[in-house]
Amino acid sequence: MEVKTHTALHVLKGAVVKVLGEGAKWTASVYVSGSHGRLTVKFNRKPSEEEIKEIEGRANEKIRENVPIKVYELPREEAERRFGEDMYDLFPIPEEVRTLKVVVIEGWNINACNKEHTKTTGEIGEIKIRKVRFRKAKELLEISFDVV
Repeated sequence: MEVKTHTALHVLKGAVVKVLGEGAKWTASVYVSGSHGRLTVKFNRKPSEEEIKEIEGRANEKIRENVPIKVYELPREEAERRFGEDMYDLFPIPEEVRTLKVVVIEGWNINACNKEHTKTTGEIGEIKIRKVRFRKAKELLEISFDVV
């Protein structure tokens, strides 16, 4: 189940950036336990109910499209040349890590990630956003979700 939930993070992150814009592209942290996940991104406001519904809708639309999830294992320098800073998050990958796995959902999300993933988005199931919390002082937007 965690493979599906972990893959769902990438789909959800793509939807967050599509709806809220490039200002929401930096992931601060992720959490996965069974079918529950939480994506935390750096952002400057709490999204409206409409935006949250649109994020969930777009994420599930991407799942229904059943597009391939590609994982590239590349030397760090080549990965940086090919994908640039977009593959990184706010938490740094230690300098001694010389080979990166980069997860790509074409036109949707690119992230360096060493976890296991499904082969296609359709294998995830469905994402249900359960709770959204904006932490104003830290400018962090937490989106808790379940994979059903």
